Amino acid sequence: MSVLISDEILQAAQMTDEELKRELAVLLFQQKKLGLSKARELAEMPLIEFQRELANRGIAVYDDVAAFQTEVENLRTWGDL
Repeated sequence: MSVLISDEILQAAQMTDEELKRELAVLLFQQKKLGLSKARELAEMPLIEFQRELANRGIAVYDDVAAFQTEVENLRTWGDL
């Protein structure tokens, strides 16, 4: 599924399409609707860069050790690790 955002909307928001993708990815990650690797994929950013973006915003990457372990397994499954 593709979502089309008009240039008018982007101009009104004073954002580029890359910025919008990043904002959406951060929001969905923060709301726990996307895991780290899928949010990074949506943002089209390298993992470490996305983690740095989250840290700059004061957003914890992992809630606990179990969440970290789950994410490591997901990364292995998706071939990102």
